[in-house]
Amino acid sequence: MSNGIEIHIDTEACMGSGNCVYWAPGSFDLADEGHAVPLDPSATEEGRLWVAVEGCPVGAISLWRDGRPLVKEG
Repeated sequence: MSNGIEIHIDTEACMGSGNCVYWAPGSFDLADEGHAVPLDPSATEEGRLWVAVEGCPVGAISLWRDGRPLVKEG
């Protein structure tokens, strides 16, 4: 499903809103410290991963493939 996608979280920026967990619960969780942690990107279809990225109020989530950040097309 995820085509080799990796999820990166900027834990310094993350405010722990939980939007990512709402949109992609199998791919994100919240740590006890209050920031998001990536789980399994393949647990969520790519379109919903992008919804989680776009729904982050502080832009702390990015998607990567082969060591490079992805840019949403369209």
